[in-house]
Amino acid sequence: MTSPESLRAGGEDIVVRKDLSVPMRDGVVLAIDAYHGPGDEPRPALVALSPYGKELQALALTMPPQRRPSPMWDGCIEAGDIARVVAEGYVHVIGDVRGSGASGGEHIGNYNAGGVSLGQDAYDVIEWVAAQPWCDGNVGMVGISYFGSMQLLAAAERPPHLKAVFISGGHYDFYETTYHGGIMWFMPRAAREGRGGDSGWAFTDRMRSRMLEEYSPAEVAERVAARLADPDVAAWPNLVHTLHYPAHHEAWFDIITNEVDGPWYEERNPISLAADVEVPVWLQIDQGRGWTLDGTIELFDALPGPKKLDIGPYPPMQSRPWIEEHDKMFRWYDYWIKGVDNGVMDEPAVTVHVEGAREYVTGAQWPPREIEYRSMFLRPRGVLSPDPERMESDAVGVDGFFQAPLTVTDAVEVLSWATAPFTEPVELMGTGAAHLFAEIDQDDTNFIMRLWDEAPGGKRQLITSAYLKASHRTLDASRTTEGNPYHPHTRDSVLPVVPGEVIEYVLRIYPFAAAFLPGHRLVVELSCNEPLVDEHNSLLPPDAFHLPVGRAVTHKVYRDAQHRSRLVLPHCVTGGDAAHR
Repeated sequence: MTSPESLRAGGEDIVVRKDLSVPMRDGVVLAIDAYHGPGDEPRPALVALSPYGKELQALALTMPPQRRPSPMWDGCIEAGDIARVVAEGYVHVIGDVRGSGASGGEHIGNYNAGGVSLGQDAYDVIEWVAAQPWCDGNVGMVGISYFGSMQLLAAAERPPHLKAVFISGGHYDFYETTYHGGIMWFMPRAAREGRGGDSGWAFTDRMRSRMLEEYSPAEVAERVAARLADPDVAAWPNLVHTLHYPAHHEAWFDIITNEVDGPWYEERNPISLAADVEVPVWLQIDQGRGWTLDGTIELFDALPGPKKLDIGPYPPMQSRPWIEEHDKMFRWYDYWIKGVDNGVMDEPAVTVHVEGAREYVTGAQWPPREIEYRSMFLRPRGVLSPDPERMESDAVGVDGFFQAPLTVTDAVEVLSWATAPFTEPVELMGTGAAHLFAEIDQDDTNFIMRLWDEAPGGKRQLITSAYLKASHRTLDASRTTEGNPYHPHTRDSVLPVVPGEVIEYVLRIYPFAAAFLPGHRLVVELSCNEPLVDEHNSLLPPDAFHLPVGRAVTHKVYRDAQHRSRLVLPHCVTGGDAAHR
């Protein structure tokens, strides 16, 4: 530990306590930095923990916030606005989790799932911070994404001095963090390895692969061979490279070799731990990445204590360093930590921004409006209609496309259907389902569906999306309801496709809230790969795409009287409280 230093940033005089040593109950020592205002009076503290490196987080003192598509946007600077935290009268504590950065110990697998619980370590950090002379004994937590997941892992351990948490953009279903509908998402690679706009983890030689630690060499070789037998994996150079050379790619190797859900992901899944959380929880998430919204809503429903759900506007990528939502965060912490009666708990539990209408709707639950599910049918000539097709299959053609692998073309083939321009506002809010009767000529493919709000001049905005790997089509009958399908994605539920067989695939349309104004159209696109550049993807980091199909596949979509391919969408039928902002 060095002597306290003084600096000035953001108009604030700040005292910095660098490289404080925090002992864990097993003797491992973690490294943290603490930032607070001048003077010796104790203050409440907000703790931020991650493997991204506390020195990287310190750039929030000197670097103006960057938004995508700025090349200076670094997705790992997520611990919050240090100067603002200090100005609000809190100590900002930023630390490296075990095995990363300046901290001791080993980090085994993602979220140290093969080693000491990160929640246990967070408990020890929180209780140590609360006992310091510069802290008044009241502790909250701060930070988005990985930092947000850490807050849930900590809260589930119930440290006595943790008073509340405020989580923005967290990841709660660890399988869905990387596999959407069974299709691999590349962004976790960037967050771990440092690619596509992310610095990645602050790696040490004490980071281990859980697979290599827990499985025999023969078992690992068998798993690697199975993954390389997947044409999608075999066609992607980085995956082939990582599977052959896992050293220094340990966390990504573990994800690649665990492509189905089950105990590997569920062991310390924050949603599974939600019942153990007693402190008040504010959950914030922006629209645009439906899987994170889906997990946030699932967590909100599972939490037993005081809670808020705050769904913000598109686009999904906040600035880095992260500065958004701080006003809400300090209202929350001023109430629960400082005892300020600011009325935050007198307000509705759920607040949702409705895209298109640009208004916020509030209520006691998600969705805050009453809904009913209605079908929109795929029809000939790219039409999306409330009326089903009446003609038999022998009188109606199919919609289809052939997708060659991206190794031989960069063209992504896309089918689309659209409604007629709406004549009155149509508000949709909730999850949905896409029922596709489709035939392919291979044993697997991806179905990627994206829903757009298209304005009269052609400008459009992504509303939500749906993903399903064809072999992952099995539904969980115990959880699936109309407009709300669930897929287990477990190994015993994966079924190869019989080429040439017409199968009903049911895609889960991720939750969303949107109002289509008069003159606008709902446009639905279907592909097996994602376009390399479009209105939505240009706002995302370069690695924020899904693993393309590595084989040539012909797709046929049937939409006749026997095969009613359709979307089942959540139409709002009653209003809640709404306020324009």
